[in-house]
Amino acid sequence: MSDTLTPDVIGRRVEVNGEYATVRFFGIVPPVAGPWLGVEWDNPERGKHDGSHEGTVYFKCRHPTGGSFIRPNKVNFGIDFLTAVKNRYVLEDGPEDAREQTVTFGNKPVETVGFDSVAKQQSQLSRLREISLRSCAVSSAGDPGGVAQTCPNIRKVDLSRNLLPSWGEVVHIAEQLKHLQVLNLSENKLQFPCTSASPTGTFSALKVLVLNHTGVTWAEVLRCAPGWPVLEELYLECNGIRISERPTDVLQTVKLLDLSSNPSIEENQLSLIAYLPRLEQLILSDIGISSIHFPDAGIGGKTSMFPSLRYLVVNDNQISQWAFINELDKLPSLHALSCIRNPLTAGSRDAQTTRQLIIAKVGQLTALNKCEILPEERRGAELDYRKAFGLEWKKAGGHQDPDRDRPSEAFLAAHPRYPALCLKYGAPEDGELKIQQPFMLKNQLLSLKIKYPNHLDQKVLEKQLPDSMTVQKVKGFLSRLLKVPASELVLSYESPKVRGPGKQSGAAPRTAVGCRGQTGTIGCMTSRGGRKSGLTCPICLPPASSTFRCQAERLTWRMTSNRSSFTLWKAETACWCGGSDADRRQDWGRGNWGSPAAFP
Repeated sequence: MSDTLTPDVIGRRVEVNGEYATVRFFGIVPPVAGPWLGVEWDNPERGKHDGSHEGTVYFKCRHPTGGSFIRPNKVNFGIDFLTAVKNRYVLEDGPEDAREQTVTFGNKPVETVGFDSVAKQQSQLSRLREISLRSCAVSSAGDPGGVAQTCPNIRKVDLSRNLLPSWGEVVHIAEQLKHLQVLNLSENKLQFPCTSASPTGTFSALKVLVLNHTGVTWAEVLRCAPGWPVLEELYLECNGIRISERPTDVLQTVKLLDLSSNPSIEENQLSLIAYLPRLEQLILSDIGISSIHFPDAGIGGKTSMFPSLRYLVVNDNQISQWAFINELDKLPSLHALSCIRNPLTAGSRDAQTTRQLIIAKVGQLTALNKCEILPEERRGAELDYRKAFGLEWKKAGGHQDPDRDRPSEAFLAAHPRYPALCLKYGAPEDGELKIQQPFMLKNQLLSLKIKYPNHLDQKVLEKQLPDSMTVQKVKGFLSRLLKVPASELVLSYESPKVRGPGKQSGAAPRTAVGCRGQTGTIGCMTSRGGRKSGLTCPICLPPASSTFRCQAERLTWRMTSNRSSFTLWKAETACWCGGSDADRRQDWGRGNWGSPAAFP
């Protein structure tokens, strides 16, 4: 090996016992005779020095222990692309394939051995569409034209963790793969050109390019980008990238950009990529970002930046302020967000409550942390948010009368969506704005007035029950208290706020919403008698024949405390008997009753 080495070996990538390095020196190192290779290891802990020996500097390393001297016969310089493909994908032929055959060339018969085996191998390679050569020590393209002739139909190539020394060598491989669409070059320490070195047409079909852990800079990306005319996905993770300039006439087709684990990226650099017209997914995990601003949009407005961005990933960052989430509502196309493992989401606040707050603050989200946001969850989150910050809104100048509603700038800065929620659901009523009590048992009890209409002589009982008590347990409690079998027990709620369909304007018959049994529908009971069905409930009996037709929609349900009585609150326009929109504007949870924050 040492006899064939020339000074151009410097810069080549080598492998030694599973460790990767770059050759930085070739020559004599006195007083020991013979040639040596000076290498800089990818893993600096593998080396012994910084390229110096006995006071003489032979080469330089970025790390004081990143260098070593090694004999040439100890290193692996790798193999060419086509050899690696054959090693991995050509099936070995058995002895029967080495039989003699007679073929005719012109008028002369010629005996061949293994001719059918060669044809079989070529057929195997020409059919390849996707190949993985990860960690196969590929270092070069090989003989010109060899790849194009042998496996011309390859569309997807994984060349990660190999010995490719430069972008130029990648071009030599790619120019022979005219159908190449996906290329993974991760973990190759590539040397990139100082000028554009991607001939026109080389990457004419390339849609996905992975350059994680390659050492590429942003300037080098932009220099090579003219050769990627239809690129849609670009992965640049762990390269120490700093966005230094705006892409001009390049990367205009990119839909996904991954800049994860590049801690040099700061908030102000994001504006340089904010006008990529087709960018739909931006991955900014683990870059240390803590804030973001879109100065061109005011409170409640939409920014012109990132016009097509639908999915944003900001996991593993330093986000600790709700102002970051507030700004995301300005993105006009944002529908999905992932922001796990941030101080804001990993603090003492309950994870489910944090999720509800994010949903309420970013109005167009349909997915959060890879979990779909259903319409029912959004409605509950927004109603809870509207109620939870109602007192603060009122103290800041908010008012139920639109003409007098003038919340302060400080409140609007902290809660920019609050006015929109008031328009959507109406301003919170005074009865909803209750001061939250300390978390003690006495503050978690609800006052329940119990009447038994079939026994008019039975006096009204009043009991206090914990708000975590399920409906089934309430029925069991009442069964024991009233000595009535649970199967015969019907629960209903009487409200003076909900008006019935009486013909006289002053008529206000009692209206009740309650459960019957374990599976089926919710029933509406009125003072006129009769029962309506149609509200789907998972804990009720099938509907009985009804006198009135219910116009309600499907709903889920939650029980909350309202003043001193037990209240069932509805999620949709669900009451046939009328009532104002405010009466119908209620939030529910499934199978539990308590404060709204207790429900997802």
